[in-house]
Amino acid sequence: MTQTLTLSSLPLFPLASVLFPDGVLALRVFEVRYLDMVRKCHQTGAPFGVVSLTQGSEVRRPGAPEEQFHDVGTLAVIEQLASPQPGLITLVCKGTERFRITQRNHLVHGLWIASVSQLDRDLSIPIPEDLKKTATALTQVLHTLHARDALNPAAALPTPEQLDDCGWVANRWCELLPVPMELKQRLMELDNPLVRLELVGDVLERTGIAQ
Repeated sequence: MTQTLTLSSLPLFPLASVLFPDGVLALRVFEVRYLDMVRKCHQTGAPFGVVSLTQGSEVRRPGAPEEQFHDVGTLAVIEQLASPQPGLITLVCKGTERFRITQRNHLVHGLWIASVSQLDRDLSIPIPEDLKKTATALTQVLHTLHARDALNPAAALPTPEQLDDCGWVANRWCELLPVPMELKQRLMELDNPLVRLELVGDVLERTGIAQ
């Protein structure tokens, strides 16, 4: 058994999306509560936590319901930061470890911070023969995206090792498929990457993407 790593005072960024490990996330940050947070994270190399909203919106509005979000999220590490104009920061982040919130606090200026415990990484499981078509179809999609925009970090070409890893292939499909956010959240939370890929394979077969 590996010892669970815990983090305290992790700043959270509730979003109307789900970040998966190794996924790429592009953000435009303009709310005061996040501008200082992302600058500090970038300067120190510290992550922030991305959590999926269950109520409320990404941007605070007067009279809107308070944000509520799932307990399981993903750490995001800033890989690129730019400030094209005052009061605006653009980010490119990469998802790393999943975590579970053990305690959360809403600060006066609106930022959420939490104590979290990190969840185990996916085991590296080779893709079984009956699911190889999911990797083949993903290769075609990623090559098409790369041909359209080679500079887009989300369109980076996969390695052979990634294309034979159940968790990696399942996660990339979860990002690409137009399925409800709640389903993406449940898939991200699954501990077994093979089961995650099997469920993704069912969706691909029903939609005719991977036959």
